[in-house]
Amino acid sequence: MTDPTDSVPLAGYSDRLSVRPGEAVSFKVSSTGSGPVSAWLTRSICADPNPAGMGVTEERRDDAFPPQEFPARYQPFYPGSYAITEGEVSVPGEEGFTLQAVVFPTLLAPRNQTVLAVGPAALFLDAAGAAAARVGDISVSTGVPLSLRFWYQLEARYDAAAGRLSITQTPIDAPALPAHEDSAEADTGITALSSAVAGPVTIAAAWRDGKATEHFNGKIERPAIYGDGGGPGENVIGLWDFTLEVPSTVVGDIGPNGLDARLVNYPARAMTGSAWDASEMCWRHAPDHYGAIHFHEDDIYDFGWETDFSFTVPEELESGVYVMRLRCGDAEDAMPFFVCPPRGTRTADVCYVAPTFTYAIYGNHARPDFEPSWRNRIAEWQAYPHNPADHRSYGLSTYNYHTDGSGICHASHRRPLFNLRPGYLTFCTGTDSGLRHFQADSHLISWLHAMDIAYDVVTDRELHEEGGAVLQGYKAVLTASHPEYHTRQSLDAFLDYRNSGGNLSYLGGNGFYWRVALHEEDEGIVEIRRGEGGIRAWASEPGEYYNAFDGAYGGLWRRSGRPPQQIAGVGFSAQGQFNGSYYRRLCRDSAYDWVFEGVDDEILGDFGFSGGGAAGFELDRCDVRLGSPANAVVLASSEGHGEDFILVPEEQLTHLTNIPGEPVGRLLRADMVYFDVPGGGSVFSTGSITFCGSLPWNKFDNNISRILENVVRRAVAQG
Repeated sequence: MTDPTDSVPLAGYSDRLSVRPGEAVSFKVSSTGSGPVSAWLTRSICADPNPAGMGVTEERRDDAFPPQEFPARYQPFYPGSYAITEGEVSVPGEEGFTLQAVVFPTLLAPRNQTVLAVGPAALFLDAAGAAAARVGDISVSTGVPLSLRFWYQLEARYDAAAGRLSITQTPIDAPALPAHEDSAEADTGITALSSAVAGPVTIAAAWRDGKATEHFNGKIERPAIYGDGGGPGENVIGLWDFTLEVPSTVVGDIGPNGLDARLVNYPARAMTGSAWDASEMCWRHAPDHYGAIHFHEDDIYDFGWETDFSFTVPEELESGVYVMRLRCGDAEDAMPFFVCPPRGTRTADVCYVAPTFTYAIYGNHARPDFEPSWRNRIAEWQAYPHNPADHRSYGLSTYNYHTDGSGICHASHRRPLFNLRPGYLTFCTGTDSGLRHFQADSHLISWLHAMDIAYDVVTDRELHEEGGAVLQGYKAVLTASHPEYHTRQSLDAFLDYRNSGGNLSYLGGNGFYWRVALHEEDEGIVEIRRGEGGIRAWASEPGEYYNAFDGAYGGLWRRSGRPPQQIAGVGFSAQGQFNGSYYRRLCRDSAYDWVFEGVDDEILGDFGFSGGGAAGFELDRCDVRLGSPANAVVLASSEGHGEDFILVPEEQLTHLTNIPGEPVGRLLRADMVYFDVPGGGSVFSTGSITFCGSLPWNKFDNNISRILENVVRRAVAQG
């Protein structure tokens, strides 16, 4: 449980990020203040706090949501994953019992880490990292710490007849460890247990006063409880087989009592177990090799807060980006969400697709380069004040690590996400705004308003659930600056729209890159496996490249035969620091002069609020070998990138060679491309994350803004 003194003074989240008219979105709020909490609705126009631009700009919408107040209350949250049976389990303590499990510890902690427990009996690692057993107030330890990242068989046995508690730890097939069995035993007193041991069975945590505690860090497989001092196959009370129903949040008991357990806080499933010998890489093909679940003390994906109020979207509310704002005393918070048009209805010719999977994947990214000095700019610009680096207990992003050093592979929006807030600054190192994701995407939203272009908003969630039909009929569809993470269904929706006569504008960089999976039982959870290639914050362990949620091969879409070039004509080529350069116009074919109507410049976008230039940070290039169509026309290419830019690793072969077979310097570029698609569709791609940051420059009067206006207005006119 978290300590209120470590909490931000006011924080909230919504149960969903996108909603349609007639549907309700619920808000959950926690406050350490004493006064009432005020709530009001705004429509978001710009989320960039930079005073050199528009600043954070929102429109009050009291007509759609009359402001209200509700009592302040602190709502705790409980990090740590574990499994628990729904009801109490009775173990005949007067007859004796055995607790067993196979474990792969990944973190030594200065506290107990419970592996398996029922009532007052537990099998655990003590503060020294040694296997230990406990019954009531009596405990015993081997006194020999387990070595991290090796498999052990643990057994705690209570012999009622002898009044004796014993513990053993045995390495499993570990040639690097001495071949021995560590054990210990202690007299417990013949009357220590005169009745049954009862309580819920917990795996990877202890259960006290209705709360989980003493969380275990590492893998566990085949935890079991046997009665009457029995061993394997004898008098089974509970035996949990983690190879069953891997995508589920339930772990099945294959014993006679059906004591299935529920997983809490989404530990990682489809993990290699003690039997894995590298002969099979997919858990679906060799279930017995994947009998482990990896638990962590800092897993947390749904805070489970109670709802404070709900908002039912009025039928007449315009589709757009909205923010539910909160205030309690001097503390404020703001929860963005997206209002889609009614199902099966279009209210504009243009549609913006918000990348909520990417927002969740990056949610609460604690950057390793965060500097306390950044707070000076945050205060000066009155930007959003809280940073994930200061509040790690709120759960970090899949760009961070668990406390045991393993990569975080699950993400959720059902918790306060500090970097999903208007005014949040990702970088404070340059002179520009330093924005990414939601805040950077607001540059495009503000441009649509400034150009008086009506638009609808849908999210990748609707694409995943409803397919390409949700985009059909729009004359132009615009992506965000970084639509990086996609399911198969969301990719298919873009492709179906494009191939059925739609006009797609990909306005970012490093898009359509990673494959993710959504959980069938809980739509708020997203899974990422970072396997084999790509610029990665961490790398999946061998044998753990396949998603648990859908069984598909994870990692780059390119590794699954769907490189970004097949959709947008360009794909990830280079990355550098958060700085931008410019494009140079290359195309002089009169057939494409319409793109540059009103633009006489050869140098394009040598300005901007993101990195100082329209071509920067992460760059995509055209490549027919990866699926760029033969008719793709490179309108412009970037140049002038600094020494900090590197070729993406999936293109690198050796220190001297790469897959394209070109000089590296020629591959460090963003290509602005256009091509027609059979069936009447078209694609315009910018190939740069920082492109949208140039749109608001000089009050939207610049060559980047004009080029995009030409593209969108032509699509609308001809669509």
